[in-house]
Amino acid sequence: MLRKLIFLLLPLVAQAQGYTSFFTGNTANIATVPTFGVCLMGGATENDEAMKWLLQRASGGDVVVIRSTGGNGYNNYFYSGLGITVNSVETLVITSAAGAVHPYVLDKVANAELIWFAGGDQSNYVNYFKNNALEDALNYHVNVKNAPIGGTSAGMAILGSHYYSAMFSSVTSSQALSNPYNTNVTLGSNDFLNIPFLQNVITDTHYDNPDRRGRHTAFLARIAKDENIRSFGIASNEYVSVCIAADGKAYVYGEFPQYQEFAYFLQANCATPFVPETCISGSPLTWNNNGQAVKVYKVPGTMTGTNYLDLSDWTTGVGGSWENWSVVNGTINFAAGTPNTCILSLDDLPIENVQIYPVPFKDSLIIRGLQNSMLTLFDFQGRQVLKQKVAANEIINTSNLQAGMYAAKIEVDDRVIFKKILKN
Repeated sequence: MLRKLIFLLLPLVAQAQGYTSFFTGNTANIATVPTFGVCLMGGATENDEAMKWLLQRASGGDVVVIRSTGGNGYNNYFYSGLGITVNSVETLVITSAAGAVHPYVLDKVANAELIWFAGGDQSNYVNYFKNNALEDALNYHVNVKNAPIGGTSAGMAILGSHYYSAMFSSVTSSQALSNPYNTNVTLGSNDFLNIPFLQNVITDTHYDNPDRRGRHTAFLARIAKDENIRSFGIASNEYVSVCIAADGKAYVYGEFPQYQEFAYFLQANCATPFVPETCISGSPLTWNNNGQAVKVYKVPGTMTGTNYLDLSDWTTGVGGSWENWSVVNGTINFAAGTPNTCILSLDDLPIENVQIYPVPFKDSLIIRGLQNSMLTLFDFQGRQVLKQKVAANEIINTSNLQAGMYAAKIEVDDRVIFKKILKN
């Protein structure tokens, strides 16, 4: 009886601290070398092939599932249901900001080789995880540890640098289009998670049930108007997953053509003034620009995930079709279209999106987020040790450099970026 009482009391103690843990697998932590990857899932049953793609990037390490409600539904699925070996799966049900920064939670996140956000209420994720030590740990996981991350439904909603927080209540397409400043259109901007290839991107989920194309377009209109930047979006139908690899290719998994399962990649049209004609509080949205306000690449999801869009340029794709979306007086219109003709530049992306990969690096590195640039490396005595022109995703040989810290100078046109990087 004593053993049973102890077993029952442990979850209650955890709940009192703002979290509950459900653990499956080997309790001894192991450290593996993960591989970068992001998986965005549309909100219904997970696509097994996409989840295998993501799990493989944990390299047999430890998986942490984060949620604010629910239980251990992912544990057996990730640990033994997909045939990919991992050391452990632990679900952390975090119910408060205090639980998010509990030393146990931070330790588990720090030692994870893969992090997965379950569905639920994204406002909880924002309220509990933002502007604290857990936010820092999550950004470290992706940008320094170079480890995979993903999420479904609410978990996908928070992964872009811009995000719909649903802080008060969910908003429908008709509400957002009739007033893009509706009180339920609560948007966050560059103040939470910083994930490669998702800068200036806002995601949306459950794209087919209900139809969320209208509200997603309104979100992009708000970002373009409020911040005077070209806005981007990624969305998935409910059973569709978008898996983003280290080279920026976003592969789409689903069961097309058996089912009409698509991912959508939205971008404000660079060939016209990208800002909406009418985007003010209390009035219907008009974002027309000759019927081509938003360029959309619609990609069927297949079981092999062969169709993709390359997020390093948002133009090169395989297997999809281009559409033009526009809004006139609150009514959204869809038509066949053509891709944007311009190339992403520093003006399209915040400096944070220009990244040197991997972090830390060893015998090679890649600049992500630019088409072409001039790279100069300096050691920390100020000596120039490398200078060369670099094409998009070109592999740069650094095998002759000693281990240590370096300053990277990246030049594009008349703009210069400096970054501190480490070689192991």
